[in-house]
Formats: sequence, C-alpha cells, structure tokens
Amino acid sequence: MSTSTETPAEAAPAAASRHMERPTAAPSAPPSALRHSVVEDVLGILTGTFAASLGLFLLKSSGAVTGGTAGLALLLSYSVALPFGVIFFAVNLPFFALAVWKKGWNFALRTGAAIALVSIMASLHPAALGSLHLDPVYGVLGGNLLAGVGLLILFRHQSSLGGFNILALLLQDKLKWRAGYVQMVLDVAIVLASLVLVPPLMVLLSAAGATLLNLVVALNHRPGRYLGK
Repeated sequence: MSTSTETPAEAAPAAASRHMERPTAAPSAPPSALRHSVVEDVLGILTGTFAASLGLFLLKSSGAVTGGTAGLALLLSYSVALPFGVIFFAVNLPFFALAVWKKGWNFALRTGAAIALVSIMASLHPAALGSLHLDPVYGVLGGNLLAGVGLLILFRHQSSLGGFNILALLLQDKLKWRAGYVQMVLDVAIVLASLVLVPPLMVLLSAAGATLLNLVVALNHRPGRYLGK
C-alpha cells in the first residue's frame, strides 16, 4: 500500500516534470546502416576515379595545370616524353608509404587502387576521345570541377588520389583544418611554380581552376557531416 500524501493535482505536475527531465532518445540507426557496402565502395571509387581522370584529361588538353601531385605530373608531362598516367603513378608512389603509416592499410590500399585506376583511365580517354582543342576557360574550369567532384567521391569512400590529398586529410583529422582549404594553399603553390613552363596567363587561369577544385571539396567535405564510412 502506498504511503504517499500527494493529491492527484500535486502528482500530475511532478510526473510531468520527471518526464521532461528524462526525454525519450530517438532510436539511433545501427552502425551497419551508416557504412558503405563493398559494392558501394567499389562503384564509388570507380565513379570518383573516372570523374577525376576525365577532369585531368580536360586540363591536359587545355595546356593547363592544377595543384598537388596531379599538377606536378601534368607539368612533367609537358617536358618529359612519357604518358601522363605513368608519371602520375610514379609521382604518387612515395606518398603510399605515408598513407600506410598514418591512415592504415585499408585507406592506403583504396588510395593505391584509385591512383592506379586514374593512371589507366588517363591513357584511355585520349584513345576514346582523340585530340581535343578546348577553349582554355572551359577546359580549366570544367576539368577542375570534375576533378573536385571525383576527389569528393573518393574521400567519402575512404580513399584519395595520394599526394597532398593524404596530407590534407591527416591535418583535417589531427587539427580539424578543412581538407579543401589545406589543399588549396598547397595547390596554389604548385600552380605558381608552373610559371617556369606555362605562360603567365594560363598560370592565372590554372590558379583560379585549382581554387574552384578545392572549394568543391571544402564546401562538401566537412568533419562529422557525412556519416557514410
């Protein structure tokens, strides 16, 4: 038998107060529901590498450059008699060890696969599309936009294109600096260094394109916003 002396009128507010103090938590989705499946990861990496490689093809067809190891590979391809895909793969090899050391084998293997796919696709685009003569503004802006979308897709599937991508993601994880802004600073430095081989007007256009690429990443890849793993 209850010994409480509360009247019904007094008990109702007390019960309501206790209910407000302990709100019912919304059921959270199981971790498996937030993770990409193997099929999703494979398709995502294929899509990201296709978009990025097509963007780099447009840049090379325009005689432009961009930032990061892709920009370095483009610069070398203008002065070395080797296919861009081969140069791109070779330039990124040293960064593979950094990916293993700092990000683990899962990220490193996905990144290695993405680099290899871009290297292969970069050789397929000329064979399929032939030699293109593009308006420089269209080629630079369109190429960087495609490359930025490709990078964004790869980041969301725990992958990258090596080089400065890895460094930018490490700084984002450790210091909470947005990967896009970090890479923007590094990329502009690479573009400015291209003054040695590229006309100044094209360098300025390339810098604008590199900024566009990194804005795509910075505005769409923020820590904690995207839940897929």
